[in-house]
Amino acid sequence: MTDTASLHTKDTTDQDFMADVVEASETQPVIVDFWAPWCGPCRTLGPIIEKAVESRKGQVKLVKINIDENPAYAGQLGVRSIPAVYAFDKGRPVDAFMGALPEGQINAFIDKLLNGTDTGKMIAEALEQAEAASQSGDIGTAAQIYAAVIQQDPENVAALAGLARCYLANGDKERAEATLDMIPEAKRNDAAVKGVRMAIDMMGEAGEPDEFEEALSAVLASPEDHDRRFDLAEKYAAAGRFGDAIDHLLVILEQGLDWKEGKAKEKLLQMFEAAGPTDAATISGRRRLASLMFA
Repeated sequence: MTDTASLHTKDTTDQDFMADVVEASETQPVIVDFWAPWCGPCRTLGPIIEKAVESRKGQVKLVKINIDENPAYAGQLGVRSIPAVYAFDKGRPVDAFMGALPEGQINAFIDKLLNGTDTGKMIAEALEQAEAASQSGDIGTAAQIYAAVIQQDPENVAALAGLARCYLANGDKERAEATLDMIPEAKRNDAAVKGVRMAIDMMGEAGEPDEFEEALSAVLASPEDHDRRFDLAEKYAAAGRFGDAIDHLLVILEQGLDWKEGKAKEKLLQMFEAAGPTDAATISGRRRLASLMFA
């Protein structure tokens, strides 16, 4: 029996299967959970899949069918053991799994289903466009696209993290942090979120242009003084200039990967995370680091 507080989960019967599943899936994906009261794994799976569906805020519905009382459609679908879970989209079954899977695999199952829908494809394409705009330096366009995705899917982690990174690019840490706060607690360990958080933690008050010139001049005058170079890299990071910071850390690593017991290498990996995995400086920097490590 489903909880009365569940907004997107319902029990149904063979009589209502066409309306609740087949017809309903014409407008949004529907997941069908075939279960029975005597089935222990069903009792394990039920709350997990219901939680996963409810967290999607209406993007997908869950319909539960007790096969002891409603065996017809389970038989038509060839269900031989339970729990058996089928995903319907546009009036037909498109995916399925058997047994009580862990929460992570259930979420992956639902994400795969949603990404295969028209709305999911549109969102995926929009995120690609936003990322491309951001990497080309068109932060305004990227922010507009991310905001449009969030209107469609308010808990989309990629869009929220992307918008937060856009605010950071404009030096607005406060709005970046406020945007990250919109992400549900359960999703805050996502790599994209952690990367923006790392960038926020690194970024402080940007120095005056003269300070950078003086620090850079000092490094150029004493290129073997890696302590000064490391400090310069941190100054660049504080100003959000992660590409410059990465370049200087790599210069240090070219002289020795274990400089100060790996201090520069550890900081470089943090820079990669802060800049983001698709940033040109990260991609280039990872290649250069790999060439140093495996030369």
